[in-house]
Amino acid sequence: MRGFYFITDARLSRAGIISDVRNALAAGVEVVQYRNKESCSLDLYAEARELRRLCRDVIFLINDRLDIALAVGADGVHLGQDDLSYWPARKILGKKKIIGLTVHSLVEAQRAERLGADYVGVSPIFKTRTKADAGRPVGIKLIAQIKKKVKIPVIAIGGINLANAEVVIRAGADGLCAISAVVRRTNVKAEIEKFQRLFYAC
Repeated sequence: MRGFYFITDARLSRAGIISDVRNALAAGVEVVQYRNKESCSLDLYAEARELRRLCRDVIFLINDRLDIALAVGADGVHLGQDDLSYWPARKILGKKKIIGLTVHSLVEAQRAERLGADYVGVSPIFKTRTKADAGRPVGIKLIAQIKKKVKIPVIAIGGINLANAEVVIRAGADGLCAISAVVRRTNVKAEIEKFQRLFYAC
């Protein structure tokens, strides 16, 4: 799990989620997380089913919704601190599915690893407007601290753009997500490729 970690956003997208994911795949992303807070369950299921078909060769995760993940055969879910806790989710999904957890501190990251999380999403690294309830920025120092203490992949999320992505990678992030910096642009594929190249350069 290295490189650009792609998360969908129906509210911010210029071209739509399906188009964005096609472009992300063309840019070589290894992980796609389907997040859509705008649609009803029926529409979520229909869109997730289409995305599952597109993402057959990469890791496909669903944000929050275990029911949708199970219904479309996703590879797993990503859960925030206010979502269903790890153990109930693991019981529902089984041992083989991926569960990623959002963390905001070293203590939370260590706990996530002890629980059995497959990776952690450290958020928000910088101030962000993409997610209203993201909380206070944790900064790049936390990435380095977590990398020294946990062995599972660390994904950096929140307020990341091309101007600050390099310091995030150098701090030790295995992957990063930059929603606004990508889906608001005309050429999603080209923007993601710029981030991908930073991983090879650092």
